[in-house]
This record gives sequence, structure tokens and C-alpha cells, in this order.
Amino acid sequence: MSCPCGRVRRVGLFGGTHGNELSGVLLVRHWQQDGAEIQRAGVQVKPFLANPRAVERCTRYIDCDLNRVFDPESLGRPVVEDIPYEVRRAQEINHIFGPKGSDDAYDLIFDLHNTTSNMGGTIILENSRDDFTIQMVHYIKNALAPEPCPALLIEHPSLKYATTRSVAKHPVGKYQT
Repeated sequence: MSCPCGRVRRVGLFGGTHGNELSGVLLVRHWQQDGAEIQRAGVQVKPFLANPRAVERCTRYIDCDLNRVFDPESLGRPVVEDIPYEVRRAQEINHIFGPKGSDDAYDLIFDLHNTTSNMGGTIILENSRDDFTIQMVHYIKNALAPEPCPALLIEHPSLKYATTRSVAKHPVGKYQT
């Protein structure tokens, strides 16, 4: 797969960003045991359980929402004993898959979520000018046809996203009801 930034070589598949959203957790655990179905020649695909403590407790988060702490302030906080668990976890994720905004960041993070909204399987995008993610969504929609797979753009020109997936060059969220 190619994109304006060059070849996509590293992909993160996240589940458990919210510990009570189990579809992504089950998929990540499955892929960690047997990743044959997600492996492709020339691409490193890493299934990753984002918030294992919250998953263990089957709760959205422990101290704060992991999907809201990938901002410069949280990522730059000194590691002290009383740092919120999810802030520390965000720093770890940024170290493994980033650093956020750098050339070394993973090419793509696909973050799997559940929702109680009646939206079916929906892909969430944050940037309408990212040719790679637009092409990927088109591919996914065609591959799933005739099943619907809406894409929701949550773009805001002045907003810097602090989501788990925002560490990657190309962030994508997938929500399933």
C-alpha cells in the first residue's frame, strides 16, 4: 500500500482503549495468539491492548479517559508516583508507537471501539485531507459491500486531537454497536 508519505510499513491495531468495550479487546487477544490473518508481506502489524488495567476491571478507565490524554501537556508530564494511570499509559503508547507528530511514528493506528449509539459499524476520521485514509475507507467500504459502513468525519481545523490513535501519521477509529 502506498501513500503520499511513502510506503505504509507499520500498523497498530488497538483494542481496549476503553476497558468496557470488548469487541476490540477480543480481536486484539485473538490476533496476539494467532496473527496470521492480519500479517502482510512488508508490513509490521502490531495488535495492542491499550488499557489493560481498565480491561481487567471491565470499566471505561481507571483514573481518566485514555482517549483524551494524548495532548502535549499530558505526554510531557514528569513521571511521578501519583501520575494518573492513563496519562502514564499514554506516555508508554507514545514511546512505543510515536512519538506523536514525528517521522518515526507508526504509519497507521486503527483503534477499535464499541458504542451504544445505533450507528452500526462506522469508521471515524479526523482529517479530510489525508489521502491515504480516504482511500483506505473507500477500500473498506467496497470490501464490506453490500453491508453499510458509514464514515464519520469529526474534523475541526483548529482542534489538535488527543486520542489514542492520534499518535500515528494516519489515525482511524472504528466503532461498532
